[in-house]
Amino acid sequence: MTDHCAPASDNAAATRHDGLDRRTLLTGAASALVAAAAAVAHAAPAEAAQSPAPATASGPLVVVTDRGPVVETTGGRVRGARMRDIHTFKGIPYGASTAGTGRFMPPVKVTPWTGVRSALHYGPVAPHGPRAGWAFDEEAFMFEWDDGVPSEDCLRMNVWTPGLDARKRPVMVWIHGGGFAAGSSQELRAYDGERLARRGDVVVVSMNHRLNVLGYANLAAYGSQYASAGLAGMLDLVLALEWVRDNIANFGGDPGGVTIFGQSGGGSKVSTLMAMPAAKGLFHRAAVHSASSLRMNSADTSAKVAAAMLAELGLPASQVGTLQTMPFERLFGAAMAGLRKIVPADPAPIRRVANTDRAEFAPVVDGRLLPAQPFDPVAPAISSHIPLLIGCCFNEFGHGINHPEWERSTEQEVRARVTQSYGAKGDAVYDAYKALYPRMTPFDLQSQIAAALHRQNAVMQTERHVALKGAPAWHFMFKWQTPILDGRPRAFHCAELPFVFDNTDRCAAMTGGTAEARTLAAKVADAWIAFARTGNPNHAGLPAWPAFDAARGPMMVFDNTCDVQDDYDRRARQVFVALTAARPR
Repeated sequence: MTDHCAPASDNAAATRHDGLDRRTLLTGAASALVAAAAAVAHAAPAEAAQSPAPATASGPLVVVTDRGPVVETTGGRVRGARMRDIHTFKGIPYGASTAGTGRFMPPVKVTPWTGVRSALHYGPVAPHGPRAGWAFDEEAFMFEWDDGVPSEDCLRMNVWTPGLDARKRPVMVWIHGGGFAAGSSQELRAYDGERLARRGDVVVVSMNHRLNVLGYANLAAYGSQYASAGLAGMLDLVLALEWVRDNIANFGGDPGGVTIFGQSGGGSKVSTLMAMPAAKGLFHRAAVHSASSLRMNSADTSAKVAAAMLAELGLPASQVGTLQTMPFERLFGAAMAGLRKIVPADPAPIRRVANTDRAEFAPVVDGRLLPAQPFDPVAPAISSHIPLLIGCCFNEFGHGINHPEWERSTEQEVRARVTQSYGAKGDAVYDAYKALYPRMTPFDLQSQIAAALHRQNAVMQTERHVALKGAPAWHFMFKWQTPILDGRPRAFHCAELPFVFDNTDRCAAMTGGTAEARTLAAKVADAWIAFARTGNPNHAGLPAWPAFDAARGPMMVFDNTCDVQDDYDRRARQVFVALTAARPR
């Protein structure tokens, strides 16, 4: 699917493929429905000797000095800060600028700099369209976005580490959401890696990379120089993982123990990396949250999208080179206008079952860099040895953010929304879910119907990975209901993020900052840490969590009381597939 959240502005915006960010897309679906040893070896002795001492309980929370900490990277030396006892480096270039002649081209390593580069603040973010969600008070309150400064010189890396030593800590590489259209490594407060690094004695990494038309325009038909343009954003991530391999030991991390994890669009990127030969060997475990997108763009469909963009610009094939010099705003506007002519805005309040192909700017199955669809009809054999953690939220796009009236929906109103999405099958879909969940309110039934495709795809991805009989997979569902807005958001898309990063207080506008949220965060974060450390999410704070098998279908349900349930929504998913002919995405 396009983005994994929908804009709140109106129903037509809820499903349009306009390149808006995933938080923009968030309300629409709601609106719709609803290493120091190594570092010291490279750093100047004086700098290494003068690194600040660890903070104490009575000492400063933030220490920033001209002396360090300083770490050597393949691009040059960088100077960070110490946040309490965590060394933090932000905005480190891992690739050269992708502006101008670099636009649509494969990324290249950054030209090394001289001296010591300050790495205290997030770097530029990839340009993308406007965020409609800011116009909606409830959504803006809960998500507290930080959109940063856009620039095509956006290949930037952030690192949080407990120590610049030779400990070889597990490395957790976070890939941000926003579909393939928007987002950044700093957009949500949940993404801050300080507490996770401290809690798990792990190294946390995140990065920015190219998005939308800049990262995924299939221009291969217009010259061999553009052969990789439809996967430029994914090649950025490959380059970032190569940077981790080559540099993370200097930050106290283990290049042989890298976990990639991502939510929403980030989960789709993780899934895609698992199918890319260029990424093989660069990571060793993977986690996919709320984005089991099993298919990417076909070469034919993506070529039509690119041709529509050129038509909007009035550019003949002989002038494609001018795409590299025109302002981003003009390029983006034409890309979105052309895309809307191929995929008109869909006013249906519940996301319809997606077609086979993704008509959008997304990774292209080109037969070379991405040889086949990532998880359809089978999982990628090249990553069969990778332990996998997969799951989603109970309500996903079935939340009521920005729509207090939906909580009071009548059965007739919900039937009308389901029918608007599923046509003549709408009543049958509603009746089937009502029979399965007779105690649910009409809006809760709508919520479950909205989340059904996410649930189905998550289980299919898990089953297909396990079928390879390589590394195990673990399945989860995040079911905890926020108290914010009287609980109306429920377990919404993105609800698990503050818990995974142990940032429930930092994200109190999402979680309420309650004691029960902190208690659950300890269990969730420790599961992700255990998975990064061993490839198995089990730890003492949870009941025994079996690896997934298709017959039993065990999943960990994260809530105030965490327990394992055996594929408890199997019947609902079977009904959904039977009634809608759901295709994997």
